[in-house]
Amino acid sequence: MTPLQHIAIPGLVHRTSGKVREIFEVGNDSLLIVATDRISAFDVVLQEGIPDKGRVLTQLSGWWFQQLSPLVPNHCLAVDDAAILPYLERSGVSLEPALKRKLAGRSMLCLKATPLPIECVVRGYLAGSLWKEYVAAGGEHKDVILHGVALPGGLKESEKLPEPIFTPATKATVGHDENISLSAVAERIGSIFAHRVAEISLALYRSAEERARHSGLILADTKFEFGLRNGELIWIDEALTPDSSRYWEASLYRPGQSQPSFDKQFVRDWLEQTGWNKQPPPPTLPLEVVQRTAEKYREAYRRLTGKELPTYEE
Repeated sequence: MTPLQHIAIPGLVHRTSGKVREIFEVGNDSLLIVATDRISAFDVVLQEGIPDKGRVLTQLSGWWFQQLSPLVPNHCLAVDDAAILPYLERSGVSLEPALKRKLAGRSMLCLKATPLPIECVVRGYLAGSLWKEYVAAGGEHKDVILHGVALPGGLKESEKLPEPIFTPATKATVGHDENISLSAVAERIGSIFAHRVAEISLALYRSAEERARHSGLILADTKFEFGLRNGELIWIDEALTPDSSRYWEASLYRPGQSQPSFDKQFVRDWLEQTGWNKQPPPPTLPLEVVQRTAEKYREAYRRLTGKELPTYEE
């Protein structure tokens, strides 16, 4: 299976490219978001793609959007090829068989919205950048305040927090996002919307974390994005995928150390071992690393949804 790295759709206006997704205009009120198999690490897009990664991201997002729709409206209209491809053809797009195969399983038809300029991060466990900040602030020996949130001292790496916390971040066009406080969010989008996105994000996390536990997984943290449509908040972008969330195997969970996760950990670990300086160009990934990473993405889909990822014609 050849990973999809790039795609063009004759007849549609290409709006923007992300590290993974290509976004196209469809009429006046909708977008087609196509998730490629590109993978990035340390803010660098790698030369190799991960087979089926884009399909996992799309289909899992569609599943989560449907599961959690009672909590907040979202932008997803369809992830079903049987609905999307005929809609594109009715919109005047000529889809050759090869293009249909490329789009299959990785396309999401969405409503347009104006994105808010923040990442809405919720953390239920002390991991990743929050753990590093906690240690730097002396949290191993005393109570600390991070992002305006009080955390007790003496917590271990990967330990469950007393309560899930909202730790928003800026959206960086290049480099890393910057963690900010809720008050800083209010300065950017207003107090009412700031408190609303915090409330919704925490509610989404709690519901998703409970569902993940039924699958034998721990949802350690995740990020959400929201937009405004006709003045109302809606959930946009992706939903609780291995790219936007940190999933751990519950049976292997041991606080006090870093946990293996269902994402591109194999890629990051291998890159760290090479001594790469994290500047382009990146080293070439071995086939084994690519294959193991692809299976981790498929397994996340399988565990969460209870279904195998559909087989798509190449």
